[in-house]
Amino acid sequence: MNKIAKTHEWARFEDGVVSVGITPYAVEALGDVVFVELPEVGTVVTAGEAFGEIESVKAASELIAPCDGEVVAVNSELEGDFDILKADAYGEGWMIRIQ
Repeated sequence: MNKIAKTHEWARFEDGVVSVGITPYAVEALGDVVFVELPEVGTVVTAGEAFGEIESVKAASELIAPCDGEVVAVNSELEGDFDILKADAYGEGWMIRIQ
């Protein structure tokens, strides 16, 4: 089950790891995404603090961590294909994984 923040990030806890992404609503509101800045593996994130940024032709927004922890994976597929966010925001469109 996904938990959704007021800032439209989603979080899913599975096997001790939290996958994080943005909701389809956020993807739609942003429009065409042109840049995503994500942290490196090993970065420590804090709940309620920015872990990255997403930019579109309409706006730039900070990405907010849903929990404290260490980034254990970053979705490198997003680097070259932002359409993944539109196609599968809750699946292949995950951004980071936190432990």
